[in-house]
Amino acid sequence: MKQAPALFFAPLVLAALGFSAVAQLQPSAAHLWRESQKPDDSSIARFTLVGKFLKSPQGDVPNRPALVLDCNPTKMSHKSEGKFVAGNLLVGIPLKIDYIEPEEIHGTSYYPKVVVHYRINDAKEEEERWTPGTDKFSATISKDWVKKILRARTVEVSTHDDRGNDIAIQFDVPDPGPVEAACNVDEHK
Repeated sequence: MKQAPALFFAPLVLAALGFSAVAQLQPSAAHLWRESQKPDDSSIARFTLVGKFLKSPQGDVPNRPALVLDCNPTKMSHKSEGKFVAGNLLVGIPLKIDYIEPEEIHGTSYYPKVVVHYRINDAKEEEERWTPGTDKFSATISKDWVKKILRARTVEVSTHDDRGNDIAIQFDVPDPGPVEAACNVDEHK
């Protein structure tokens, strides 16, 4: 049996290497803001960014963590005048709820909060207290926090589950263009 000349296989090898390089440059589907419509209100655009657990919660978690932003993307002539409606961090398990005493006490009310630590890129870790969702599996995020993270490469968020176990989540933040336009959250305006 004769061996084929190396020159015959060289174009095939170079083509295969070229395809793998192109595939690596394209962002994976998990690292894109996926746009859909809010199930109960078709005028609201929903943007979802799926993350990954760095420290997984104990037990079975049916879904990956996600950031979900709801916006009303109204357009007036050539400008976008979108409006941020709501934002949530979906974790998929019950979160630890702390009851925070308000600065001024009127009666005996305390505010339920989820204590969250986050790090944008490699910056110093910061702490915030977010309002838990009614299901206790999520926390509400503010428009100001969304503005902070949109231009980041990575965002790490850590909190605790209802048993006090650590949970750490990482989001690889893609191009913010569609979210900034639809939600009117461009930090540079």
